[in-house]
Amino acid sequence: MAISFTPGDAFLAVDLQYDFFPGGSLGVPEGDQIIPVINQYIADAKKANVPIFASRDWHPKNHISFKEQGGPWPPHCVQNTQGAKFHHDIQLPDDIIVVNKAFDEKAEAYSALEGKTDKDNRPLADVLRENNIKRIWIGGLALDYCVFASAMDAVKAGFDVHVLLPGTRAIDTQHQDEVLEELTEAGVKIEQ
Repeated sequence: MAISFTPGDAFLAVDLQYDFFPGGSLGVPEGDQIIPVINQYIADAKKANVPIFASRDWHPKNHISFKEQGGPWPPHCVQNTQGAKFHHDIQLPDDIIVVNKAFDEKAEAYSALEGKTDKDNRPLADVLRENNIKRIWIGGLALDYCVFASAMDAVKAGFDVHVLLPGTRAIDTQHQDEVLEELTEAGVKIEQ
């Protein structure tokens, strides 16, 4: 699906890190199938000259979400490890705006809107507003966690939000329809 990006749009690629792809410590089933789709979205965004943001989990090694700390997840996306790097097949441009989230060991943060930009440590919503962004297109991993939370927070922040279904996969596919219904009810547009 090609996107007709227009001024006022942004593309948000959520958590395209090694640990979330098959073989990673928290691999999303069929996550690797979104790589060519995400690359097309990135190419479309670059061609239209709209900003591209890439969020990433950026956990300290003793993060509250890890099982050893009483959380639900195995260790993943630990700062400065291979698992925390963006997948090498994702064609991220040089001018990508990286958004770090879940970097506080005592706080979970699924949403990219809870993150801060890598270069100047500013909240993502502030940067979006300063760039006159009105509409956000979202793809990445995983649909039922970080994509979901990012989309919900973006709607609450007043943005027009579109989740790109071909560019995402869920951890728990049995509950995907419920996730999509909740997003739709909140005002998120699901793009097939």
